[in-house]
Amino acid sequence: MAKILISELVLRDGHQSVIATRMRTEDMLPICPKLDSIGFWSLEAWGGATFDSCVRFLKEDPWERLKKLRKALPNSRIQMLLRGQNLLGYRHYSDDVVRAFVGKSADNGIDVFRIFDAMNDLRNLRVSVEAVKKSGKHAEGCISYTTSPVHGIPQFVALARELEAMGCDTICIKDMAGLLTPYATTELVKAMRAAVSLPIHLHSHSTSGLSSMCFLKGVEAGATMLDTCNSSFGEGASHSSTESIVAALQGTEYDTGLDLGALQEITAYFIEVRQKYWQFESAFTGVDSRVLVNHVPGGMISNLSNQLKESGALNRMNEVLDEIPRVREDLGYPPLVTPTSQIVGTQAVLNVLTGTRYKSVTNEVKNYLLGHYGKAPGKVNEKVKILAVGNAEVVTCRPADLIDDEMNKLKIECENLAKSEEDVLTYAMFPELAKTFLQERNANTLKPEPLLTKETTTTSSERYAPNEFKVTLHGETFHIKLTGSGHHGEAKRPFYVSVDGISEEVIVETLNEIEVSGGKNNGKKKPAAPASGADRPRPSHQGCIATAMPGTIVDVKVKVGDKVDAGDGILVIEAMKMENEIQSPQCGVVISVHVKKGDSVAPDETLVEIQ
Repeated sequence: MAKILISELVLRDGHQSVIATRMRTEDMLPICPKLDSIGFWSLEAWGGATFDSCVRFLKEDPWERLKKLRKALPNSRIQMLLRGQNLLGYRHYSDDVVRAFVGKSADNGIDVFRIFDAMNDLRNLRVSVEAVKKSGKHAEGCISYTTSPVHGIPQFVALARELEAMGCDTICIKDMAGLLTPYATTELVKAMRAAVSLPIHLHSHSTSGLSSMCFLKGVEAGATMLDTCNSSFGEGASHSSTESIVAALQGTEYDTGLDLGALQEITAYFIEVRQKYWQFESAFTGVDSRVLVNHVPGGMISNLSNQLKESGALNRMNEVLDEIPRVREDLGYPPLVTPTSQIVGTQAVLNVLTGTRYKSVTNEVKNYLLGHYGKAPGKVNEKVKILAVGNAEVVTCRPADLIDDEMNKLKIECENLAKSEEDVLTYAMFPELAKTFLQERNANTLKPEPLLTKETTTTSSERYAPNEFKVTLHGETFHIKLTGSGHHGEAKRPFYVSVDGISEEVIVETLNEIEVSGGKNNGKKKPAAPASGADRPRPSHQGCIATAMPGTIVDVKVKVGDKVDAGDGILVIEAMKMENEIQSPQCGVVISVHVKKGDSVAPDETLVEIQ
């Protein structure tokens, strides 16, 4: 009897897809003994966006998470998602960094490395695969599935043959956006089975509502491994629920052999856990057939929603989703998976928020157009390329061939902070984030972002206001929905609202406040709070340099008195995990600089002023 093997994704891709990768290790460990006893082929628990989220938001050491999971899952294969030459960051790394990262990941507990490249440029997988095989671990070569005028079954089959020749142990069809259809799955799996002898592993998000049907047709066509997610974090932007797939195949030649009753115990645990993370839930993580057009992957949609909310622009999500396919076409139809999903998505957000397409171009888009991520699948838009990088020469070799060994340099740069090679590798992934993280860890001052509670009892110090309501004024009733706001504490604070479906910005000026905490001072008047951003002025003329999105200053390129020309780089800001160079709109002299490296900034602040 044939048996279908199941990889469970609840510890990684499940929560990445629906709560912006916010699950903490403390909520994973209690259920690990039950997960360990089920008999999954593997448990995906590391890699992807979890490394970034640990350092950026949760203030956890990702390597410590892996060690704890390894100890708690002694009988299970732990699987990670690795972006080839990108590893877990957003650029290509030198070969010695790749080898060191794979080696340390294997040493600390990874058994299965799922390795992919966002461009399907397999030159970017070779060193990772070689390093995994040298470590004695399982190398799963990955094909990033997408649809476009330049993608089809012949191209995917050719990639499968290359992965087999490279020495991979299994091949994964990675349908990160849920674009597979049932009969396309049949055709693709049959073609691959005829071309290669390796087992085929299917990975498909449920965003379009088709993944379960695709799985059924896939196993009938010869796939023997499936990715599923416990229903507590499954379906929609996540994956087909484990329990449903197990039940669907039970009693057939494709029976998984897994115990539905035991799975239900895991489900009950995670249903409770998910409630803790309610603040990261998004309205955009359910079934959404628009993905068949916009191609936004499940792991990206909850993060995109959260980032637009922080920008006070959640009401413009539909505009961004419409813009993403246009940017993707301009860039030669890359599959949308990290980092290309962030590259395309962030550029689409900038195009929408600035009001002019490519008025501001991220550094990552520039690097993409220069070939620093690999070969684009299709032809890029020459007008966009010239606008972004002019006539600069495009890289045609394997991008990492141009990168000198980095490990020794990285060790020197963080020698006062790093206590292990793992720390050096964390610094390699996210230098600025890691500096702060390692400083705080060494000082024992790490503090994760808060988890808000929903309780609003009379003794609570927190109060919640409605974000959707009706207002009747002069006999007319208006439907109001709050979609975002500027900084708390501002004397004049912008609120972004939808009035009867029309987006508006409302400026609320605070004249006085009353304290609404549950203490004895209820009703006491307080003076208006000072403006945020260290009293940065609001933009008032063309020479006021501002940002389209909230972010962090990575670099300040000018100082007071500098002469600048229109188009000169003034600041570099990290927003939505991408770096964006802000350029001067005019010629002039810098008369004030209101920011420094590391500052957090908002769209309604003057950062630099030119006259």
